[in-house]
Amino acid sequence: MVTETMPHLESATVGVWVGAGARSERPEEHGISHLLEHMAFKGTRRRNARQIAEEIEAVGGEINAATSVETTAYYARILKGDLPLAVDILSDILTESVFDPGELEREQHVILQEIGAAYDMPEDHVFDQLQQSAFPGQPIGRPILGTPETVKGFTPEALAGYLGGHYRGPVMVLAAAGGIEHADVLRLAEERFGGIGNGAAPAIETATYHGGSWREERDLHEVQITLGFEGRHYTSPDHYAAQVLAATLGGGMSSRLFQEVREKRGLCYSISAFHWGYADTGLFGVHAATGEGDVDELVPLMLGEIERISGDLAADEVARAKAQMRAGLLMSLESPTSRASSLSRQMLIHGRPLTAREIIARIDEVGVEQVRRLAADIFAGSPPTVAVIGPPDVSVDPDLVARRMGSPRKAA
Repeated sequence: MVTETMPHLESATVGVWVGAGARSERPEEHGISHLLEHMAFKGTRRRNARQIAEEIEAVGGEINAATSVETTAYYARILKGDLPLAVDILSDILTESVFDPGELEREQHVILQEIGAAYDMPEDHVFDQLQQSAFPGQPIGRPILGTPETVKGFTPEALAGYLGGHYRGPVMVLAAAGGIEHADVLRLAEERFGGIGNGAAPAIETATYHGGSWREERDLHEVQITLGFEGRHYTSPDHYAAQVLAATLGGGMSSRLFQEVREKRGLCYSISAFHWGYADTGLFGVHAATGEGDVDELVPLMLGEIERISGDLAADEVARAKAQMRAGLLMSLESPTSRASSLSRQMLIHGRPLTAREIIARIDEVGVEQVRRLAADIFAGSPPTVAVIGPPDVSVDPDLVARRMGSPRKAA
C-alpha cells in the first residue's frame, strides 16, 4: 500500500493496481484481462451492477478501470469523507464478484462492439498492428481487447480462475492520493483486503522483439504510417534517455519531425514519436497520418530525420525535451488520480515510490551524447517494424527502412 497526502484537496483518488494485463494471458485467454475489468462492475455477492453505480454516484464520486499490456487498474475519485465507501466498493468488486452468466453475455456483446469500434478507427488500429508485428506470436504483441472468438468463449469459471490465479497480494498495490491520511487508508485496507491471497502470480512470458511488416488496404483519405524499433525496458539506464529521444524527434511542436514535416513542408496533419517501456523490452516508434499523394515524399523525409538525429542532435533540443518532461511530471502531481497511478506503477516496478526530486534528477542526468548513442543503437541496432493502413497502391518498404537506418532486416 502507498499513499500521498495532499492536504489542500477536498477530494481523493483511491484504487487498486494489479500487475496483470494482456501479456499475462495464455493464447486461449486472449482478452480475458479486459473482460474481467468490465465484469468487476457487473455484480457482487453484496451489490448488483446498478447498486455499484448508484452508491458511488450518490456521493458525487466516479469509479473506473483500465487494462494495459502489463497492468489492470480499478480506481475511484471521491470527496475525502467518502473514502470508506470507495474502498468498500473496490474490495467488493475485486473479492466478491459473482460473474453472473446473463451479465457476462451482455458484457461480451459490449466488448465485441468495442473491438469493432477499434477496428473502425485506423489511427488506433495501426498501433495495435505495429505492436503485434514487433512482437509476433507473443502475449505482449496481442491486442488488449482480444478477438471476437476468444471473448465469446469465456465462461464465469474462466474469469474466476484467472482472477484467483493472477490477482495476488504480491502483485497488487492499493494506492491513494489527495485529502487523505495514511493511517485511515491503512486501516480500511486491512479491513477490506486482508483476505487477498499471498501466493505468487504466474510469471509472464519473456518478450523478444523481432520486427516485421504489416499492411492493410482501406479506401481512406488519410494514410496511417507507423515505424517501430526496439526500445528500452523501464528499468534500463537508458529509459529516460529514450523518452528524451522521443521528445526531441517528435514530442511537440518544436520537435524535428513536426517542424520539418508539418511546418516547413505541410506534408501531414499529425506526426509524433513515442517510446513505450515494458518490464523487459520497449518499443520506440514514429507515427504519421498523411494524404495518399504525400506518402512518397513524407517517408524519405521521416527517415532522414531519424537517421540524422544520432549525429547532429543539439544541446538546446535536449534541454527543451527535458524541460517538457519535468513540467509534465510536476503538473501531473497536481492531480490525485495521476499521483495515485504513478505511485502504484512505481511500487510495481521498483518496489517503492520515487520522489519527484529523484525522477527529475534522473531526467537531468541525461546528456546529449547519451541520447545520440542511444539513437544510433536503436535505429541501427534492431530490425524495423512497419505498419500501414491505406489505399492499395500505398506501402512502405521495410527493406528501404532497414537500408536507410543501417539496421538488420530480420531479428537474429
